[in-house]
Amino acid sequence: MQKQSIVIEPHETIKEFRLYLYERENAKATIDKYLTDVNTFYKFLNHNYEISKQRVLEYKEWLQRHYAVSSANSMLAALSQFLEFLGVSSMKVKRIKVQRQMILQEDQLLSEEEYHTLVNTAYKKGQKSLALIMETIAATGIRISELKYFTVRAVKCGNIIIQNKGKIRRILIPGAIRKKLLYYCFIHDIKDGIIFITKNGNAQNRSNIWTQMKKLCKLTGIAKGKVYPHAFRHLFARMYYYLTSDISGLADILGHSSIETTRIYTADSEKKYLSSMERLEVLLSSGRPLETVLE
Repeated sequence: MQKQSIVIEPHETIKEFRLYLYERENAKATIDKYLTDVNTFYKFLNHNYEISKQRVLEYKEWLQRHYAVSSANSMLAALSQFLEFLGVSSMKVKRIKVQRQMILQEDQLLSEEEYHTLVNTAYKKGQKSLALIMETIAATGIRISELKYFTVRAVKCGNIIIQNKGKIRRILIPGAIRKKLLYYCFIHDIKDGIIFITKNGNAQNRSNIWTQMKKLCKLTGIAKGKVYPHAFRHLFARMYYYLTSDISGLADILGHSSIETTRIYTADSEKKYLSSMERLEVLLSSGRPLETVLE
């Protein structure tokens, strides 16, 4: 039978939890995120480090008052891992339930036209690396962190082997983007290794790519809220699903364990949803004049 309460010591426990996550082969970003979230839990405890199921439930309520549901659930997931590590799994609480929103506002979606504007502007301004990064993500659906797998050798072979989140998946490179990547390597004399690198020879990361994208927004007039590295992955997912209606295949390409996660990427815009509803309304309409219906 598990304990009703347990006293935890902050510093040593955090160190041991970090080692626990490392030995479980969690990615560095995941480890950092979990440790940050557990530190938030410690702050909530306010120096009273005796925890129980009741205190965890109080923490859940506190998260709901201070964070968006998605953030709160992410922090609860981290806490669940921590409680499991402590050997008190019975103290874990359920995630906050919310109906999945499958309709997105227009200002959340990067359109095809805006995508082409961004890419063409980057090329015109001599930002060939940035332009090609946007094209590569939009053509393959990779995560920004997976750009490091695009090496000269891999592109020549025509496929990328990605190791992420404890899984291995193979991504095929479409012919057009493959030719662009190889030509980019040729004109920049990149003979081996990672293709997208900084002037210092380090791999491009999310931070410096996003900074470049923000500057591009000013030049194009496209809302900053639409332009971020993951937006191009979303664009790929929507276009792939539109052409194939194959959500299972899309989940495999994106590297999702659950199709429910993939459904978020295929959500329609509010404008498209309203258009569909109006077409349905026409089909179901009685055809009688408005005045006679409402009189």
